[in-house]
Amino acid sequence: MKLYGIPNCNTVKKARDWLDANNIAYEFHDFKKHGIDEATINSWLSQYPWEKLINRAGLTWRGLDDATKSGITDNASANTLMQAKISVIKHPILVKDGKILALGFDENAYKETCLL
Repeated sequence: MKLYGIPNCNTVKKARDWLDANNIAYEFHDFKKHGIDEATINSWLSQYPWEKLINRAGLTWRGLDDATKSGITDNASANTLMQAKISVIKHPILVKDGKILALGFDENAYKETCLL
């Protein structure tokens, strides 16, 4: 299992704390240190619409100019943005065998997904 995110994000901290408290092994992928590749984003975009993967409530999105925001209209433009501005990706993303198990952190969803 792999958890993608930014270590100083409170939501990512909650997810990591929950996984640790429940003795669930995972690898942490730090977006800031390791970035994200196009193939991974494309895999995620095949599972979720770009509107769910881009955190439009976050500071990074809100800091973009209107032309950039309005230019995100499909998977290709979303992928380009997510690679250029990693912080715009909703996090954490919990993945197992290439499949997204959870987008964001919700304790009940993690219980259902991770404690099978």
